[in-house]
Amino acid sequence: MTQDWKRFLNQRDRDVLQALGFGARMGFGQRPALVIIDTNYEFCGEGPLPILDSIRRWRGSCGEEGWAAVAVMKRLIAAAHGKGVPVFYSTNSRRSDRWDAGSWRWKSAGERAPGARDPHLDDIVADIAPQPQDIIIRKTKPSVFFGTPFLSYLTLLKVDSLIVCGGTTSGCVRASVLDAFSENIRCAVVADGCFDRVEVSHAMNLVDMQTKYADVVDADEAGQFIAGLESGMFELPGSPG
Repeated sequence: MTQDWKRFLNQRDRDVLQALGFGARMGFGQRPALVIIDTNYEFCGEGPLPILDSIRRWRGSCGEEGWAAVAVMKRLIAAAHGKGVPVFYSTNSRRSDRWDAGSWRWKSAGERAPGARDPHLDDIVADIAPQPQDIIIRKTKPSVFFGTPFLSYLTLLKVDSLIVCGGTTSGCVRASVLDAFSENIRCAVVADGCFDRVEVSHAMNLVDMQTKYADVVDADEAGQFIAGLESGMFELPGSPG
């Protein structure tokens, strides 16, 4: 999936955004957490297959694009662990009969499929499996904030900003970024650490988040920022109390 996401803007739109004065840089903050949104087997499949091949087995898969982003996330997770920065993972949670899918049934044929739902779909891919100090948030709707203890954990850790990766860019990533913005939490969205099924959805949601709600950065910039942080700022699970 192209990381040249700005190429979808025509000159008219570029001129409008410049005239509006949107897209100012907000910065990373001082006490960040790394958030890995829904990088599970449902969204990635079991390996980097072309998307149309992957969705034959994993209906919600983003195919090769998801696995390219996994490689980026792996580097950033290692950097965060090295500095003791909190790493949060989100993934979906469903009953096997899908009763709690609720409004997802209105738009997703997968949620109306007969038979029991495979619980393996919600597992984080093994390449970036959470470690004991990491925190997993289970959710039923797009935003990691909605109906979960995520915000209370950020408060507990005195987190003031998020570095966001995962999928999909147009869905759960965007929903989480908008909720963070509404809570006055700074966000940096790692463009090459995010993925989607549709190229234009990925690109235009990055454009929109950069314009109004977040800073869109690449993994190198995010990694350099993490490398410059002081070690041991956070009391993570398993830390001496």
